[in-house]
Amino acid sequence: MEPCSCDTLVALPPATVGGRIIFGKNSDRPDDEVQEIIYFPAKNYEPGGKLECTYIEIEQAESTYAVILSRPSWLWGAEMGANEHGVCIGNEAVWGREEVSDEEALLGMDLLRLGLERANTAEKALDVIVDLLERYGQGGNCMEDRGSFTYHNSFLIADRKEAWILETAGKYWAAEKVEETRNISNNLSITTKIDREHPGMREYARNRGWWDGKKEFHFAAVYSYDNTARLITSGGRYCEGYKQLKKHKGSITVEVMMSILRDKESGINMQGGFMTTGSMVSVLPQDSSRPCVHFFTGTPDPDRSLFKPFVFVPNIVPLLKTTSPTFGPDDPVKKSPRFQTKPDRRHELYIQHEIVIDMMDKSQKKETEVLQHIKALEKEKLEKMESIIQNSCFDASEFADLFPNSVEEEIKAYK
Repeated sequence: MEPCSCDTLVALPPATVGGRIIFGKNSDRPDDEVQEIIYFPAKNYEPGGKLECTYIEIEQAESTYAVILSRPSWLWGAEMGANEHGVCIGNEAVWGREEVSDEEALLGMDLLRLGLERANTAEKALDVIVDLLERYGQGGNCMEDRGSFTYHNSFLIADRKEAWILETAGKYWAAEKVEETRNISNNLSITTKIDREHPGMREYARNRGWWDGKKEFHFAAVYSYDNTARLITSGGRYCEGYKQLKKHKGSITVEVMMSILRDKESGINMQGGFMTTGSMVSVLPQDSSRPCVHFFTGTPDPDRSLFKPFVFVPNIVPLLKTTSPTFGPDDPVKKSPRFQTKPDRRHELYIQHEIVIDMMDKSQKKETEVLQHIKALEKEKLEKMESIIQNSCFDASEFADLFPNSVEEEIKAYK
């Protein structure tokens, strides 16, 4: 399968307005795959417990943080998400000289969720991911299909104070601390600015004949298939994301990030057999007394979807209308051989969105009406969220049902 899927972007002060970090991601996946928005509360576990991820079982942590995830509904991990401490992670598929393993291990999406559940800062999440990568490896089919779709992973990890890029090739990895703006797509992009790395990464590359040990070490050039010297000027989604962030540098807001994710012309809002099936934007105030706000679509094509806000508060109301059906041990993902059939994984919001998109495709008038309604709703949500970000004494009890209520309003807008 052609290397294509996803863009993740981040902007830090002074590139942003209001002393905030702005994180955004489009998840580009097969066009018939359902992405759900699901919440898991913090939890304590007995020592020595086990955790079943998508394919393999690993040791469970003694405690996990509360997380909100946007994930393909057939697997355990997630494409993107956030935790109660303001840590956000998005991942990308990447390929290079190091062979991708078909052997079932941890998916990059599993590593993402594990980082969110087990770390309260961005750099600690990086530590969690590379430790698990070393212990368990990465591999396995990344698509709900009999055919094999495998890749290595890169991650953009942010919190209230900083952001990191982590790029992997098998068990080897390099990490770069972000300065102002950064984006990742489906290519290795860390060059000579390497702030942390696998201790054996350079020696392994030299032994494989990829690096002579004399030239300045350039991670992307050494571990990639392609000549990466002109990544920023050579076109494609990585280039477009880079240009968009630079264009808005100094004035990046949550609305700007949403507009970048909605851009079809650039390819960032992907269309076709692989398309943008879910989107996320997070606002992370550097002042820890202010709440972080995370916006998710839970539906394909952000240009025709509503970004709905979520805030971590006590007693979160279950997100029933964005949670997919479960099938337990009868799920075709759990049976051997895997993926022999595909059950209907559509959640209520997905179904209603699917119906209205069909109507919009057939009627320009309907499309205009729905999009105007969604735009007005989103503006209302953004204004409300701005007011709570600026208020360190907001009433948390008012926001336990914020996301599900927004879903209800979106569904009504479709009628």
